[in-house]
Amino acid sequence: MNPFLELGIRHEVVNAITELGFEKPSPIQEKAIPVLLTGNDDFVGLAQTGTGKTAAFGLPLLEQLDFSQRHPQALVLCPTRELCLQIAKDLEKYAKYIDDVHVVAVYGGANISDQLRQIRRGVQIVVATPGRMLDIINRKAIDFSDVRYVVLDEADEMLNMGFQEDINSILSETPDDKKTWLFSATMPKEVRRIAQNYMTNPFELTVGTKNTGNVNIEHQYYLIKARDKYAAFKRIVDSNPDIFGIVFCRTKIETQDIAEALIKDGYNADSLHGDLSQQQRDKVMKRYRERNLQLLVATDVAARGIDVNNVTHVINYSLPDEVENYTHRSGRTARAGKTGVSLSLINVKELGKIRRIEKIIGKPFEKKLVPQGTEVCEKQLFAIVNKIHNVAVNDEQIDQYMPAIVESLQDLSKEDIIKRFASLEFNRFLDYYKNAPDLNVDARESGRGERDREDRGRDRGGRSASNGYTRLFINLGAVDEFSRGDMLGFICNNANIPGKSVGKIDMKGVFTFFEVQDHDVDKVFQGFKAVDFNGRQVRIEVSEGGRSDRGRRSFGGGDRDRGRSRDSGRDRDRRSGGSDRGRSYNKDFRDFSGKRRESKSRY
Repeated sequence: MNPFLELGIRHEVVNAITELGFEKPSPIQEKAIPVLLTGNDDFVGLAQTGTGKTAAFGLPLLEQLDFSQRHPQALVLCPTRELCLQIAKDLEKYAKYIDDVHVVAVYGGANISDQLRQIRRGVQIVVATPGRMLDIINRKAIDFSDVRYVVLDEADEMLNMGFQEDINSILSETPDDKKTWLFSATMPKEVRRIAQNYMTNPFELTVGTKNTGNVNIEHQYYLIKARDKYAAFKRIVDSNPDIFGIVFCRTKIETQDIAEALIKDGYNADSLHGDLSQQQRDKVMKRYRERNLQLLVATDVAARGIDVNNVTHVINYSLPDEVENYTHRSGRTARAGKTGVSLSLINVKELGKIRRIEKIIGKPFEKKLVPQGTEVCEKQLFAIVNKIHNVAVNDEQIDQYMPAIVESLQDLSKEDIIKRFASLEFNRFLDYYKNAPDLNVDARESGRGERDREDRGRDRGGRSASNGYTRLFINLGAVDEFSRGDMLGFICNNANIPGKSVGKIDMKGVFTFFEVQDHDVDKVFQGFKAVDFNGRQVRIEVSEGGRSDRGRRSFGGGDRDRGRSRDSGRDRDRRSGGSDRGRSYNKDFRDFSGKRRESKSRY
């Protein structure tokens, strides 16, 4: 007997999911479906991305709803438009053999009139992102009075993106006696608060250990110098000829720069970030899903909700600002029981963050060495040999050319022909990696170098500037309600420098230290000559020991009062015409001085 039938799923649905390749339930499906089929309890399910959560709540929903009625009975909230579309499509596939099932996907970046038209025609399941859903509620265009089930998928992601208020507003429109099903990869206190506020004695189910990573993911790190990061990255890619990966960067600007560099160097790559229109995002994702792209370079926000099978590698070109986000990044690989690799390119200063991530995911990282040039060439050579050996031959088409081909190659021996075919691509790698240096860093040697630099010059923050960077002071900090991401955007927007020029940001209560590449320091001083924040002058200084050959200088004045009020810059569908990002900078925001200016999101 089919194991899904044993769980209580009807034949029509089982037939549909069997066609989709469902053979046996995943652990979260096996444990959650029997509980949810009772329809009696609120539910909290903790499981990593890629473990089959959509079917875990989707299949019970199809059993519980009355499809003879054409009004909303279930609402599924999720963080991104990609995930919204994916869930809606999956539910429609599961319901292939059930009559009169109507699902609508409600998300920003698409024509709201079309979505309203679908709602008016009658739907039973609404899958939505919070911002667009709130738009439609505010238009009085939907009635949730008969909603029986609300599903919060990727709840931790939604809260990380700043949708807490939207979720509160949406849930207030639904009946008090509904059942709420919450699914999340991690359980921070904000998610726990939702469970306390909107659920009654929920049944809690944890698959694996809370906040841990997928057991099928291998975690690796490469210790390198910051200036060698791109070169090391390319070597790692070249040593994995069949790589199909997602590359995570910290900022939108870095994402664009890395993607453009890869394209220029001949790789099948493209970027995914918040400045792209929905049409551009769809085009990039279509190419990636069809494997016409080998590498997708993305920010955390842009990549949320990406559900692509058979991703072999997640590459952390830059570690996330919040270590908890590492779990979501790595979850893009090893989906549906497959295996995958999550690797990080780090310098010695970031070893501590790797250790913190290890504690969160409950798994150790393996230190790997950046391959030498000869190793890369060897990998590429045998990849070419395998490709030649396994190529499909169309005898009908090629036979007509064979006499001419044989005649052209008749002066070559079999060995010479093999050498020439293998060398077509191999020579490029031999030339590139000839005399390639060793890019690996010895942590102990580098640690001594760090201590020497610290001894030569400590600033008020207790740290010296990284090599090639100048450490600066700014009289704004955490009490001004800045996050590190906000501070990065504030610096880049006012100084007109790219995000990659800014190094470590060390945020304190009423001030912040940040590193800027030496060649951009003057731009920072010029950019902040006449900037104020909440009525007080913003002051920039070179910190003591920040750079020994640059005297201490500053712009601005005023005391370090603790002004707190500012626009948080949260991007909402209802404010920015369809984006589902949470906190970011949009093109029509008021800068931190209260003066309207042009800017772009760093995501």
